Amino acid sequence: MTVSIKTVREVAGIRAASQMAAETLILVGDMLRPGITTEDINTFVHEDTLKRGGIPAPLNYHGFPKSVCTSVNEVVCHGIPGPRVLQNGDIINVDVTTIFEGFFGDTSATFFVGEVSDEARHVTEVCRKSLDLAIQEVREGAKLGDIGAAIQGYAQGQNCSVVRAFVGHGTGRTFHEAPQVSHVGKRGTGLRLKAGMVFTIEPMINLGGYEVEVLADKWTAVTLDGSLSAQFEHTIVVTKTGCEVLTKRSRPLKNSEEHLAAALISG
Repeated sequence: MTVSIKTVREVAGIRAASQMAAETLILVGDMLRPGITTEDINTFVHEDTLKRGGIPAPLNYHGFPKSVCTSVNEVVCHGIPGPRVLQNGDIINVDVTTIFEGFFGDTSATFFVGEVSDEARHVTEVCRKSLDLAIQEVREGAKLGDIGAAIQGYAQGQNCSVVRAFVGHGTGRTFHEAPQVSHVGKRGTGLRLKAGMVFTIEPMINLGGYEVEVLADKWTAVTLDGSLSAQFEHTIVVTKTGCEVLTKRSRPLKNSEEHLAAALISG
C-alpha cells in the first residue's frame, strides 16, 4: 500500500483533530479516581468530543460499541468501556481518537488510579520513555526499523517486553492507513521516512511476556500471562529536520505525569 505524503493543508487538519483529542485526554486525567467506571470515562469522552465539534472515531468503527478504548491492568488495548469500577492501584490506558472536519487525531496514555505498585509504575514509565525515544528517531531519511529498534532495545533492557501483535499506523483522512509502524525492529531496515508522512507510534509494553490473546468480544486484547501492560501514543508528522508531535499536550497529565509537572514548576 502506498504511503501518502500529506500537504501543508492536510497536516493542519490532522493537527486540529489531534489537538482536540489531546485536550480531551488531559481532562480524562483530571477526572480519574477510584470508584468511577470505565463507562463514566466513555460518557465523558463522548460528550467532550461532541462539545468541541468533533466526532468520536471509535464509535461503530468495525462494530466497536463505544466512543473510547479503556484498557485496565492486563488489558493491552481495545478494552470496551462498561460497568467495571476502577480500584485503587489499577492502571488504565485511555485511547482517544477524534474526527474533526474529516481528519483524524489519535492519542493515548496510561494513568494511575490512586496509589499504584512499584511494578505498575515501572511498566508505565518504561512505556512512556520508549515512546519518547522512538519519537527522537523520526526524521526524513530515517528508517521505520529505527523506531522499533529504539523501543525494543530500551524496553527489553528494563526487563519488559514489547507487544508484536499490534502496531502504529498512518492516519489522516482515514483512521488507519499505511504505513504500519512496528514497535520492534532492526536499525537501518524498513521504509525510508519522508517529510509529510503522518503516523502514530503507540508502543504496548508488558511487564511479562509479549504474547497476547483476544477475548470472546473480539476486541479486548489481554496479556497471555496476566501481567500488567501499558501504552502511550502520539500522532506525528515527519519533517525535514525531525518531526512534529501533532498530539502534543498543553500540560502534563494528572494521574500520569505529575513528576513532569513538578519538573516544570521547579524549572
